[in-house]
Amino acid sequence: MTTPAPAIDQLRELAPGVPPFSYLPQTWAWLVLAVLLSAAVLLWAALRWRRWRRERYRREALQRLDQLAAGGLAGLRELPELLKRVALSMPDAPPVASLAGAQWQAFLAQRAPQPLPEGFAGTLHKLAYAPDADVLRLQAQEVDTLFSTSRRWIEGHHVAV
Repeated sequence: MTTPAPAIDQLRELAPGVPPFSYLPQTWAWLVLAVLLSAAVLLWAALRWRRWRRERYRREALQRLDQLAAGGLAGLRELPELLKRVALSMPDAPPVASLAGAQWQAFLAQRAPQPLPEGFAGTLHKLAYAPDADVLRLQAQEVDTLFSTSRRWIEGHHVAV
């Protein structure tokens, strides 16, 4: 003979058993670990946010460089000014406003992540002061090289902080 199954209303929840040991000593270590990990994450986030704010001038300069690349003669004329403004906006604020020629080339080369082409500052000088006809005679390859070199310098120039 089979025993009848109990009805649903007769079922009762079982009482939880008492653990054979205490969890308290283990949770203190986890709490300390969680606090240390949280502090490390907050410190990392604060440093990243500070760097993101400090690098704002680079983002704006790269955005302006993209606009200048599509700007034709006016864009070429403004390229030297953009690089000078980037140098003036650097956090360590080097005295570059009066630099020109070989000194400007040396400054750009010193802060560049990769070697700059020889005469880069001279080409920038030509863009700023030469007659329009001379600037328009630049080859498309030269213009592309100017903008790509400027982009590399803006993206990767060294800032002493």
